[in-house]
Amino acid sequence: MIYKWNYEALTTQQKEQRDELAKKLGISPVLCQLLIQRGLSSVEDARKFFHPNLRDLHDPFLLPDMDKAIKRIEMALGQKQRILIYGDYDVDGTTAVALVYKFLRKFTTNLDYYIPDRYDEGYGISEQGIDYAEETGVKLIIALDCGIKANEKIDYAKSKGIDFIIGDHHMPDDVLPDAVAVIDAKRLDSVYPYEHLSGCGVGFKLVQALAQNNKIDFSEITDLLDLVAVSVASDIVPITGENRILTHYGLKQINSNPSLGLKGIIDICGLTYKNITVNDIIFKIGPRINASGRMMKGKEAVDLLLSNTIEDAREKSMNIDHYNDDRRELDKRITDEAIQFIDENVNMKEKKSIVIYNETWHKGVIGIVASRLTEKYLRPAVVLTQSQGLITGSARSVMGFDVYKAIESCKDILENFGGHTYAAGLSLKEENLKEFKRRFEALSLEMIAPEMMRPQINVDAELNFNEINTKFIEDLSGFAPFGPDNLNPIFVTCGVMDYGTSKLVGKDNVHLKLEMIDDTTSVPVNGIAFRQRDSYEKVKSSVPFDICYTLEENTHNGKTNIQLYVKDIDMGQLG
Repeated sequence: MIYKWNYEALTTQQKEQRDELAKKLGISPVLCQLLIQRGLSSVEDARKFFHPNLRDLHDPFLLPDMDKAIKRIEMALGQKQRILIYGDYDVDGTTAVALVYKFLRKFTTNLDYYIPDRYDEGYGISEQGIDYAEETGVKLIIALDCGIKANEKIDYAKSKGIDFIIGDHHMPDDVLPDAVAVIDAKRLDSVYPYEHLSGCGVGFKLVQALAQNNKIDFSEITDLLDLVAVSVASDIVPITGENRILTHYGLKQINSNPSLGLKGIIDICGLTYKNITVNDIIFKIGPRINASGRMMKGKEAVDLLLSNTIEDAREKSMNIDHYNDDRRELDKRITDEAIQFIDENVNMKEKKSIVIYNETWHKGVIGIVASRLTEKYLRPAVVLTQSQGLITGSARSVMGFDVYKAIESCKDILENFGGHTYAAGLSLKEENLKEFKRRFEALSLEMIAPEMMRPQINVDAELNFNEINTKFIEDLSGFAPFGPDNLNPIFVTCGVMDYGTSKLVGKDNVHLKLEMIDDTTSVPVNGIAFRQRDSYEKVKSSVPFDICYTLEENTHNGKTNIQLYVKDIDMGQLG
């Protein structure tokens, strides 16, 4: 795969700001360049960035309808009304339900939680869920990570004498549901300073408001932040502003004193003695929580997260780990089938988007399959299957193409849709599939430029090997936690030479273990280039080459070393 490297040099003014920051902060000008690229040009902004503080969280009552929500919850608690916490079946929804339930159970036993079945009920608020609430005497439903478009379902609940509070983070329609409260920072009338909270983050703000209104010290709710960190990382929301503060402290909680449920997953993932990062959540913890809703019942994930004993947590974690193994097998099989179908259809290769349908595919993994197709073909992908008499699916997109807006433009032929810029879900009747394919491809043709279909690497800064030292790594660690809009910086070093000891490693020699020097050092620097066997001859040719990479700490046999994770090897891309 041939990548295009993008690098935008600083302006003269930005260079002056960089040098001023370096002088005042006492850190490398390269790191100050990273700060400026993140919009942090003052010493005060930089210090806040390096030292996230819970005192900088926003007042939860700035969220629309938060005052109404708190008043209704307090009424329910005072009158001993039965409350149902309702959430989506993914990581964000199940962590949100677990978080709010853990807080409220301190004040009432008249409490229950509900996760809809992905296959029998589908996404969001369901009539089955409302019927369950009626049967069990529920008077108030608190919906988290869903509900912002559930106008008809909210009306259905009202007809049964059940009130709704909606806490969501998805885009609302023009007409909001007729709930007691609709808490969503993306509402057009919202004055909340930060709009990128996860669904679980909205749940935490609800708890924060309840604590604040009832003179409960903030320290009483900080143990819930481990769940928020898991949701932020797994839901791929920006790790900026308030999310960065919540994730910073959530990771601290995970690494020092995680809840028993998370401890069970941490142990089953083999992360027990590791410093857990956002990447560990994305690739190990999150998929296991998600596997419950994908393969069986999302409620099992909440059951795990609410475990009261480590034995119970271990047992439930083992079950979920088995689901994850099953999910992997299914995901691979369906991905292989989809790739085969695309490669055998010449017409699909000429298109700028992929819309693929197979009624036998498992609904629980089509979102993962869509991600894999987008990654392989560098085009937005919509993967569809059949569920409950409708065609239902997941969409993923490439940088620069808003798949949510593309799907929204087809709403007149859809039964339901929702999501974000780069990930969305939808359902439609079979007779509308052909028209949806036509419209989606037309939009792709219009909006996707050829360069958007070429893999690209955005380089943050140039770096010489002699600048990579212990202090640089320590200062760089202050940029974490990394995630969308605060990605792990990618550095480039030009004119690198093989030290003579670089070699192919791994099964079938698919990886390239590098030992390199540049003009600034004679001490070799270690790097690993995964699945880059094709670059071996280039590296061994005695001709200087350029590398772009992230810097990571690698621990082996109790010893920690700095290692370059090489993204690409080329010659002269920045020249």
